[in-house]
Amino acid sequence: MPRKGGKVAAVAQEAQARCKRPKLDTAAPPCPLSFESPDSLFRSLISPVGEEVFFRDYWEQKPLLVQRSDVLVAAYYQSLFQLADLRELCSQGLCYGRDLNVCRCVNGKKKVLNKEGRVNYVQLKKDFDQKKATIQFHQPQRFKEELWKIQEKLECYFGSLVGSNVYITPQGSQGLPPHYDDVEVFILQLEGEKHWRLYSPTVPLAREYSVEPADRIGSPTHEFMLKPGDLLYFPRGTIHQADTPQGISHSTHVTISTYQNNSWADFLLDAIPGLVFDAAKEDVALRTSIPRQLLMQVSTADCTKQLSSLLRRLAESLERPRELRSCDMKRDFIRHRLPPCLPCLSAPLAPGGKLPKIDSKIRLQFRDHAVITVEPDQENAVSMRNPLVCLGWGGGGTSLHFARGCFSLPPQTHGLRFPLSHMDALKQIWSGSTVHVKELNLASDAEKENLALSLWTECLIEVL
Repeated sequence: MPRKGGKVAAVAQEAQARCKRPKLDTAAPPCPLSFESPDSLFRSLISPVGEEVFFRDYWEQKPLLVQRSDVLVAAYYQSLFQLADLRELCSQGLCYGRDLNVCRCVNGKKKVLNKEGRVNYVQLKKDFDQKKATIQFHQPQRFKEELWKIQEKLECYFGSLVGSNVYITPQGSQGLPPHYDDVEVFILQLEGEKHWRLYSPTVPLAREYSVEPADRIGSPTHEFMLKPGDLLYFPRGTIHQADTPQGISHSTHVTISTYQNNSWADFLLDAIPGLVFDAAKEDVALRTSIPRQLLMQVSTADCTKQLSSLLRRLAESLERPRELRSCDMKRDFIRHRLPPCLPCLSAPLAPGGKLPKIDSKIRLQFRDHAVITVEPDQENAVSMRNPLVCLGWGGGGTSLHFARGCFSLPPQTHGLRFPLSHMDALKQIWSGSTVHVKELNLASDAEKENLALSLWTECLIEVL
């Protein structure tokens, strides 16, 4: 969390200075995507395939190829990122490893050709042209506003973190060997053409990345050329490889990925400890002792029947109304998701509207980004968090990030803690488009005004 003064203060001053400099983004062609809402963005991204058809027939099941042959879409996709952008980006202090990798597939293996330290554009272009190296550019949304907007809306749509990488591959070359990923993948072809081969998964819906040897993958189930404006989706676990054919100067595509560690297994691993803790308060069977010397035994097979019985009791407890809390997954999502794509500001976001009073009408700001959580370590507390009002980038332990052509600090997780008795009132604010302060489900007018004032001060609500 940033603190006032010292190095962080100096970074903030640098952020203000860089916000005044020209951004990398230039005038873009007409946008074929709809940014009106997360739903409309996703629908326009997979168009002309319908949303219902996509999730019924393709999601987590099989690849989808959308070949558009649309000049306007191709022009817009090209504006998202180009090989020509690298010259300007390298002047902003890129580093090997952190910002980009240089690699090539050699004899079925990935060969990394990174240098040390900062990236020199002349050397980078030399490796690209002479060594036929692929440039893998990390998190391009830091520099490209349109990509930021796309990913931010997709994070709202999926309720999961969304990442991206740009891959630029010269002709007659392949950057990565056949492999599968642990994420759902959307490929947007930006420049040139790329030859793709997809194979049946050896591990459906894989939970980790893995390179697959050629003798295991068999024959391709799909083989095609991606052209500018085309979109490709495939589920995690899908084995794939891609190369730029001879005669095509280079290929540029962006890989947008989501749903990493976002399975039922991950949710259960996160939620069950809290469920067990709560159920043990009510069920004496869960509070009885384990057998003597159980922890000293090599095998616990004798306890399987009793453990199975206890798990059934837990399952039955879920039939009753109960809050099943995901703690770490939700916290990770809150801390690392992208903020709304707003202009680079030199001052913090100010509260919206006038000071709230008992007769005021209020509305949640950035509703798609606000989350109500019940903290597992505080039995009688509920918190409402919006990590995005700082207009920063989720730090993930990093002290500094590029954002839209300027430096921005990682955001604090803005939020407040309230007694559990405030839960219903917070849900009123979260679920409704607007609500009057006097209608909040709290015992007194003073509590209602104090809740509204607290949220307003943290820029979580605006007064209409």
